[in-house]
Amino acid sequence: MKKILSLFLAMPMLFSAAACGAAESAEDSYSVTLEDSVAESGQEIPESSSSETEASEPGSLQSSEGQDSSILIAYFSWADNAVLANDVDAVASPSVVPPGNVQQLAGWVQEETGGDLFSIRVTDPYPSDWDDCLSRANQERGEDARPELVENIENIDQYDTVFLGYPNWWYGVPMALLTFLEQNDLSGKQVYLFCSHGTGGLARSVEIITEAAPDAVFSDNIFDCYEEEASSSHGNIQNWITELGY
Repeated sequence: MKKILSLFLAMPMLFSAAACGAAESAEDSYSVTLEDSVAESGQEIPESSSSETEASEPGSLQSSEGQDSSILIAYFSWADNAVLANDVDAVASPSVVPPGNVQQLAGWVQEETGGDLFSIRVTDPYPSDWDDCLSRANQERGEDARPELVENIENIDQYDTVFLGYPNWWYGVPMALLTFLEQNDLSGKQVYLFCSHGTGGLARSVEIITEAAPDAVFSDNIFDCYEEEASSSHGNIQNWITELGY
């Protein structure tokens, strides 16, 4: 009787394990990226998401235990800047589903440095459809726009070091990143860049950023990775932070 009861108690656990295994298999089998859909145009695609890192709620400064209040990790992620449509396909459009690649990278930088985490967010979110988002991003670039931000850093002077993360959009940076740089004086601060990108690599992004903050001290040691490799870059981020002396 005890053996039969044990068998019945174990069955729900077996079904749960089987379901989890099936979900992981389905996720691993997905190999189509947004890069394929825009490859012919040579245009850049934003970061994709992964379920390996749980998304944190975007908002005001987020601090970690044992934080170093002199370090700021500011980042822009499409996943933090889009309102998901009711019919969005999380499998076909993974880049817009939190956490985005840059958000993942930023979280790992925080783990290693203990700095404050800040998500750069616009008041007018981008579409969750990539083609529509691409069109708006191109328009903003053409107009040299400065999208309004939801919030800003209250006291940028308290930080000596800034880690700045972003995706490569249109061979450059999201224009909201320039809004952030113009609203926050990074003069004299040590700045480290990290970027998620497609086949365009860093393109002109570093040049654009350094021109926007000419008095900041930028490190030549820049972390960048292909979007499809971001979710497996935890170890690479750790090595990079170690190289920087943290």
